Amino acid sequence: MSAALAHQALGTTGLRVPSVVLGTSSLGRRLDAAGAAAVLRAAASSGWRTWDTSNEYGDAEAFIGSALVDAGGAGSAGRSDADGPVQVFTKADPAPGSSDFSGARVRASVAESLERLGVDRLPLVHFHDPERMTFADAMAPDGPVRALLDLREAGTIEHLGVAGGPIGLLRRYVRSGEFEAVVTHNRLTLLDRSAETLLDDCAERGVGVLTAAPFGGGALADDDGPVRSYHYRDVDPVQRDAVLRIRSIARAAAIPVGALALRAGNRDPRVAGTIVGVTSTAQLAQVTAWAATDVPDDIWPELDAALPGPAHWAGELGR
Repeated sequence: MSAALAHQALGTTGLRVPSVVLGTSSLGRRLDAAGAAAVLRAAASSGWRTWDTSNEYGDAEAFIGSALVDAGGAGSAGRSDADGPVQVFTKADPAPGSSDFSGARVRASVAESLERLGVDRLPLVHFHDPERMTFADAMAPDGPVRALLDLREAGTIEHLGVAGGPIGLLRRYVRSGEFEAVVTHNRLTLLDRSAETLLDDCAERGVGVLTAAPFGGGALADDDGPVRSYHYRDVDPVQRDAVLRIRSIARAAAIPVGALALRAGNRDPRVAGTIVGVTSTAQLAQVTAWAATDVPDDIWPELDAALPGPAHWAGELGR
């Protein structure tokens, strides 16, 4: 396995994750079974043995379940280290097309995930996109968080995380003391450091951190070409100028922008790993190469200077 994918502890969970975790959102929504199987086989053979998925990622869980069978199975969705079994983390969600995020729905979501993945327990389940409801409703005695805690106490899931957007809301869940891991997306990149306060909270409490969307939807993966969007929306002029400056820094250092973007979150010692989605074996190979790229320490002050000001970040309350 590449040293770039060496494992480290995910907070105090006892789980270990590589610096790059395979994200399966697009894989489950855009690929057919054969295409997904090819990517998952290549990922496992390349050392990408921690996979992040969700109940609502299209057919991703079903594709992963088939891949686990082909790989010989893993009764608890695995515990990954070095060349060990595949480790799968998933998320609890409302039913497709529904706004029901009740405790009953969460129990059904986890049951569906177990069946699709073909396992009897899950190492880590995240409460997904909690911005879909109020904090009070989520933490109610008959709400989704209580249901997840009951499933953890029963041993159906081993550890509980929360994955979402608004940093201020994620901080409330972390400070509740009920969560052992967190996923934050688009907020620890070359263009945005909104997650800093969340990372401080997590470090104080031993909560493991995974970042996601290091490329901001593609703006930080290209070495050239138009800069149109970042974080699911049109870029503003300041963000566009920052991307162009980052590209100039990358060219001068002869380092791909994607390698810098991938390292931007992982260089923080409070971060255990970064989730990266791919939809082809070619993309998988590209990200693997970026993860193995040597990035000198002296480039980071230049990149920090290119960072837009907080007014251009998602911020504590941004989606």
